[in-house]
Amino acid sequence: MNTSPASKRRNMALLVGALVLTLSVWFAGTAAVPALLAEGLISPSRAAWLTACVQLGFVFGTLLSAVFSLADRWPARWLFLGCAMLAAAATLAQTLVAPAGDMALLLRFIAGAAMAGVYPVGMKLAASWAKGDLGLLIGLVVGAVTLGSALPHVLPSLVGALDWRAAYAGAGVLAGLGGLLILGFQPGPLLGARPPFRPAQMLEAWRNKGLRLANLGYLGHMWELYAMWAWIGVFLATVLESPAIGPWVFAVVAAGALGCILAGLAADRWNRAKVAGACMLASGACALLIGPASAWPLLALVIAFIWGLTVVADSAQFSACIVSLSPPDYVGTMLTVQTALGFLLTAGTIWALPRAMEMLGMSAGFALLGIGPLLGAIAMWRLAPLLPRTGAAKGR
Repeated sequence: MNTSPASKRRNMALLVGALVLTLSVWFAGTAAVPALLAEGLISPSRAAWLTACVQLGFVFGTLLSAVFSLADRWPARWLFLGCAMLAAAATLAQTLVAPAGDMALLLRFIAGAAMAGVYPVGMKLAASWAKGDLGLLIGLVVGAVTLGSALPHVLPSLVGALDWRAAYAGAGVLAGLGGLLILGFQPGPLLGARPPFRPAQMLEAWRNKGLRLANLGYLGHMWELYAMWAWIGVFLATVLESPAIGPWVFAVVAAGALGCILAGLAADRWNRAKVAGACMLASGACALLIGPASAWPLLALVIAFIWGLTVVADSAQFSACIVSLSPPDYVGTMLTVQTALGFLLTAGTIWALPRAMEMLGMSAGFALLGIGPLLGAIAMWRLAPLLPRTGAAKGR
């Protein structure tokens, strides 16, 4: 096996490219929402389910994969390929059904379930190349997920169409290409079996103080993240008074990829929990400020970019905290518990946010998202002294 720095860079580039293309299916439904609302084809409450069903499907797929140890029973690349193709097929089929019907929601659920064989597997493949830079490599994976999530918003503009089907068709094609791209990836020397999922160990996620704080921080992060990604497009369409805001939404969400890389570099050098806490304070502040700033479109755009940069920057560090705090035979169970609880929460906030905006107004609705990261930051600052010292901090 070639483990040279050049080989590592090549394989990580392939992995990042495959993730960006494949994860474009995640928010294809969300990208279609402004056009669907403008055409009167969907209600805001029904639109929320287009994204919430992806979240619920991902939780189902994650639990299914954990219970049957799919990522260890099957070669990781082939699992990635198969799930990418399933997600591509479900997303392409979305163009053939009523956009707000039950079949549309089922196809979104299937696409989300398939992502359980892409996103977590991508983290496992990235970790196989880690050598003192796990935070950066996982940050690259989350950055790729962020870019992939942003991509559907710009697809209608790229293909010269604003029809709602453009986001689904483009994302489906890209996911198929992403699945094929992973075949060129070679795992690193540290690829190993993930510890099994043991339901009897699940309560340890609450009993252990360090794991409890890491999970509380993660839940605060997830309270905000996917609801922001799901509804920032509708917000910007209102502020800019145009449904054709795809490129702006792409830029806002894609800014998070840079945030992931910067936070990953910082986390490998300093305390992961403090880095995550700082990101959460910044994103929580943006959630509180962006609603009042809507009266000034330029200011609202600036805050949206800062929000996009910080809202996902901390994401990789929660998993890294769980890995560092868990006994070796608990790691698989603890990561599964964390992921399942977090994505279940996102389904609730994605569904609830438009209702909160309808009752309280847009400013108060987005401000509610700030509660999670601000409370999560407190948990991460309490966690900081419990983490093992890493990177440059060891020498201090």
